[in-house]
Amino acid sequence: MTEAGAKITHRRVLTLALPIVLAGATVPILGVVDTAVVGQLGEAAPIGAVGIGAIILTALYWLFGFLRMGTVGLTSQARGAGDEGEVVALLVRALMIGCGGGLAIIVLQVPLIWASFQVSPASAEVETLASGYMRIRIWSAPAAVAMYGITGWLIAQERTRAVMVMQLWMNGLNITLDLWFVMGLGWGVNGVAIATFLAEWSGLALGLWFCREAFQGTRWRNWARVFDGVKLRRMAVVNTDLLIRSLMIEAIFVSFLFLGAGYGDATLAANQVLMQFLFVIGYAMDGFAAAAETLVGQAMGARQRLVLRRAAWMTSLWGLVTNMGLALVFAVLGGWIIDVMTTSDEVREVTRVYLPYMVAAPLLGWAAWMLDGIFIGATRSADMRNMMVVSFAIYAVAAWALTPIYGNHGLWAALLISFVVRGITLALRYPALEARAG
Repeated sequence: MTEAGAKITHRRVLTLALPIVLAGATVPILGVVDTAVVGQLGEAAPIGAVGIGAIILTALYWLFGFLRMGTVGLTSQARGAGDEGEVVALLVRALMIGCGGGLAIIVLQVPLIWASFQVSPASAEVETLASGYMRIRIWSAPAAVAMYGITGWLIAQERTRAVMVMQLWMNGLNITLDLWFVMGLGWGVNGVAIATFLAEWSGLALGLWFCREAFQGTRWRNWARVFDGVKLRRMAVVNTDLLIRSLMIEAIFVSFLFLGAGYGDATLAANQVLMQFLFVIGYAMDGFAAAAETLVGQAMGARQRLVLRRAAWMTSLWGLVTNMGLALVFAVLGGWIIDVMTTSDEVREVTRVYLPYMVAAPLLGWAAWMLDGIFIGATRSADMRNMMVVSFAIYAVAAWALTPIYGNHGLWAALLISFVVRGITLALRYPALEARAG
């Protein structure tokens, strides 16, 4: 048994998962500080500009989220197989794709920003401020996108503490510069953008420092290996499948928000509040899914079926325990959390009506979230793509059938049904995944 596949224990799973969970917890804190800092300017437009600008850029960057997932799976398999040369080559390829994708966003920034405001129009003042914000921040796109590759590579090395340190550094620096540039120097919305620009480039520098051992020696300059046609095609296929899957997930959530807007402002606000509950679940599950990606990938690379099964079982067990805990917290404290998040009595009342869906979501979505991690580690990207197509189709049918009768209740039911379908369909494909391990 190889070292990479040996001794999968509860301690090892938690050592992998918890730093990712903690890193994810810092993300909403940065959003709160960004909003609070520009809120001190005493006007509504700057708040809206930073909010809409950040959402648009995050959506653009997340189109390259496949780079993190694909890099974890491929790198962990190479590590499990003991192919250190391929491990280094994968980092170089990920950095090249990330920097290239970021440069493409910079080159296409004018039509991308224009198209974004066509989809999500705002007032002239907000659009002007948001455009200025994005035109500054977009110059760190190569760093932001390349970080997906670095993050995936470090996770595959079981170096999730390094990932946590990078996230804490970037967000901490961003917050510090926010306060200095906006409140100290009076740079307004542009100050928030410059702070993020500097934080993202510094994050890339720190990430490269954490990866410095890969650049020792000459293996990283083995261009014949880096540009190996077979390896590049496999990477392209995996990443394309994951991109299609991610686009369909985004389509589900975007359509959910658009359809919810048709039920009035209070219902739309309630849906937005409850979406934050889903984000909390996502951040918590990211850690255990990442552990599954790494350990399953290593076992797949080493061709150790029993180790793969143990990795899938133990990571999923901890994911289930975590989600049961979240369901309990939402059931007991959900009303209080809602009251903290909004001061509107109407929104509070409407949100409580739909709170039971958030109690059910962690339990109904657990299998889908964990199997995603397992399939990423095994690089069974075609299965992920195909099962996502099925889930999207059933979500669309459920929304079409249920919303005319049950309104927003039908919309939430359709969303949860899509979680269940994804979990069931991936579970049906799991035996074939395990069989590939030898």
